Amino acid sequence: MRLFASLLALVMCTFSLSSHAWWNEEWTARKKITLAGPASQVADAPVLIRLHTGNFDFFSANDNGSDLRLVAADDKTELKFHFEKWDVVNELALIWVKVPSLLPQTEIFLYFGNENASTAADPKATYDAASAVYHLAEPEGNPQDSGPNGLHAQSSAQHVAASFSNGGARFDGSQSMTLPAMNASTGYSFAVWIKPSSLGGVLFQSDGLNISLEGGLVTVQSGSAKVVSSAALSADQWQHLGFTVSDVLRVYVNGKPAGEAAAAAFPAGSMTLGAGFRGEMDEVQVSGLLRGAEWMAVQAAQGPDGKLVTLGEDEATEGIGEASHLAIILKSLTLDGWIAIGFLAVMLLIAIWVMYSKAVYINQVDKSNSRFMNKFRELSTDLAMIDKAKGLGEDFKHSSIYRIYHIGAVELAHRFDDTDAAHIDKSLSPQSLDAIRASLDAGLVEEVQRMNRFMVLLTIAISGGPFIGLLGTVMGVMITFAAIAAAGDVNVNAIAPGIAAALAATVAGMGVAIPSLFGYNYLASRIKSIVSRMHIFVDEFITKLAENYSR
Repeated sequence: MRLFASLLALVMCTFSLSSHAWWNEEWTARKKITLAGPASQVADAPVLIRLHTGNFDFFSANDNGSDLRLVAADDKTELKFHFEKWDVVNELALIWVKVPSLLPQTEIFLYFGNENASTAADPKATYDAASAVYHLAEPEGNPQDSGPNGLHAQSSAQHVAASFSNGGARFDGSQSMTLPAMNASTGYSFAVWIKPSSLGGVLFQSDGLNISLEGGLVTVQSGSAKVVSSAALSADQWQHLGFTVSDVLRVYVNGKPAGEAAAAAFPAGSMTLGAGFRGEMDEVQVSGLLRGAEWMAVQAAQGPDGKLVTLGEDEATEGIGEASHLAIILKSLTLDGWIAIGFLAVMLLIAIWVMYSKAVYINQVDKSNSRFMNKFRELSTDLAMIDKAKGLGEDFKHSSIYRIYHIGAVELAHRFDDTDAAHIDKSLSPQSLDAIRASLDAGLVEEVQRMNRFMVLLTIAISGGPFIGLLGTVMGVMITFAAIAAAGDVNVNAIAPGIAAALAATVAGMGVAIPSLFGYNYLASRIKSIVSRMHIFVDEFITKLAENYSR
């Protein structure tokens, strides 16, 4: 019993899904998120985590997502985040998280599974103090600033329910969106996801700054500085566009530098988007800080086809998750369950021993039979020659056919001093041939019994294992319900562990029967083949006797 429990404990440790420390034991599950950052560090980068039915089990989290937490790789530091969308019905979520230090290979953890947790989402803390962020997800009203400054916009653009991420804004050439002025004393940065339906029109206007689209090329003019992008935008596709202004004006298309010019002037006053533009925009980010090329590359890598974010498999905390299910079952097993599983463990060990030993034995018999038959077919007039040759029979000690042959050779030796049929006086009557065949058939029966020895143990495991497991399950269920009735605690949490533990006996029974069934069928087919060859040999041996010793 202790041996079996130790084996189960070893399996639990081997397949444990938790390879790191656990941030908080009140959370039962987590998912590792790997961020493929740029070559150099990017500080305070907002990263979009997309959850859907293919990569996240929404039923393992609270309906409103209140139990979600983002934690750094040290499993200690909570990261600031907020929801752009949380839709448990359609199993879709968009989460923005602030990564303090984004490196080429950064790991964070998404924790969930705490029904008592209250939400920790904090939109204003997700972005730095110099930012204004517009998700454009509001179905009605003006776009709201998700950043800390409350710089809400004014818009006449049409809301689009399904855009780059959640909602967006569609412009028809006459509609526009006005963004409040941003304090930019040391630098200015702008980024947006854009899907133009036509490759012309004004994208952005402000005092001293004008951005337009001409034939797909982005033209940025700030004061006397003018930049025409080296890369063109495509129609009806989502692309990332950004620019920064300091003492140099730089343009970025899809995260890559597309042009720069000196002597730039900072934008002043409010900013207007979309005047003369046809298409959609989403995820507008404005900052009073100068963003570097790496920061722009990170934002561009967050598209649907980007490779910035990779979600791993679900992990479970010790005692609750998948790796700890065994612990719950072992803890809840009653004495009758342990008896049934212990008995089944012994049966499984016996079945494995039988399958292994029989497979080794059958292989030896099969190979030795083949060698013997090659030697037997070389005989001419003296069919007992193999048995008379000194030490030759030892070479075929594993051969079942040789043992049958030995019976025939002994029968010949009883009848003739010299078994060589070359002498004319060597003759066997029909009665003698029948007697020799009867001896060979008796030897064949003994060999068949030898081949099938212990196979009955496999049939017992196949037929008896599931019934023993079922008996343990029924007894476990009875005890569980009796205990619940005595305690008066009728709820799922009280019933589930006992039922799960009771079903473990049935699983153990099937675990014995299934491999035993496969092994039995394989061994039986091999034995049947060897027995057929023995029958053929008996007929062949009698035929040769009649041919050589009948006159």
